[in-house]
Amino acid sequence: MLQTPKSLQSNTNFLNPPHIQELPTSSSFPTTKQCCKFSRRELTIRSNSLLLLLFGSQSLNPFQMSNAQAEEQSWADTKTKEEQVENLNTAPSCASKSLTKRAFLGISIHGQPVGRIIVGLYGNDAPVGVATFSDLVSGAAGISYRRKVFVKIMPSYVQHGGVRSYGVDAEMAKRTGITTTVENLVEEWEKMEERCGAGTKNLAGSVSIVVRDPSKPPPKPKLVARKGKLEIDQEEVGTAPNGTEFVIASKDSPELDVSALVVGKVLEGMEVVERIGQVQTVKENTSSPYFRVAKLIGDKRAVVAERGFNRPYSKVVVTNCGLVE
Repeated sequence: MLQTPKSLQSNTNFLNPPHIQELPTSSSFPTTKQCCKFSRRELTIRSNSLLLLLFGSQSLNPFQMSNAQAEEQSWADTKTKEEQVENLNTAPSCASKSLTKRAFLGISIHGQPVGRIIVGLYGNDAPVGVATFSDLVSGAAGISYRRKVFVKIMPSYVQHGGVRSYGVDAEMAKRTGITTTVENLVEEWEKMEERCGAGTKNLAGSVSIVVRDPSKPPPKPKLVARKGKLEIDQEEVGTAPNGTEFVIASKDSPELDVSALVVGKVLEGMEVVERIGQVQTVKENTSSPYFRVAKLIGDKRAVVAERGFNRPYSKVVVTNCGLVE
């Protein structure tokens, strides 16, 4: 007999593979079947829908968390408002101030007398400011507001130029030995800010002394030759208030709270203040590109021009002033 080659036997074994025992399947592990084929477009649509479902299920918790956070925030805001109301009730009121002195200012516009303004002063609440204003009104400082003019008229207040810190006014003040220091006025202004807190201090009819200029730029460093050496010096830009200028508010003026110390209020003569506010003034030209460039580079001509804004065309003068006994 012919014997079958070993190679043929191996081939026949390959054609007839051994029986493989099937593993039992349970309901918990379902079998997958390749039933159909999907195109690339269908796969893209199905994957996008799955992503939308996934994001939708994950976005439920953030919405619930945001609602909880909103409730907590509203509760915290309510508690904060209650605490603020309690603080306002316990804090000292700056509206109830006692008047200790009275002063008068006789006003004339373009040489014509228009009336008198009676001012009540808060000697207990602002002793340094009231002492300065009283000395300048009565002339006890060697100088006074008499024959001095108003330099600025704004829609909500009018500003008096005060006395000069140089020339004849300064010499007369030195003779009497009375010097007005702005530092003491600034300290009193800071104490009043801490005591009164938020809220408008310069209400309609308030009389205040200008103690600081918040818009004044900081000093500029420059090189100066001293004794053959170069040293860095600070150059002051503009002039700071000397503590003698005062303003009278015709309306509530919160913009004055950062620069003026309230020393009193108008008792009589608000119609005179309104007459002063009706005087024509030099219009502002801050929108001009030339002014903006000059202001930006620190040109002194822009500073001089800015001082002339809102200056009255007619002379508004304090013809007479003093204390009312």
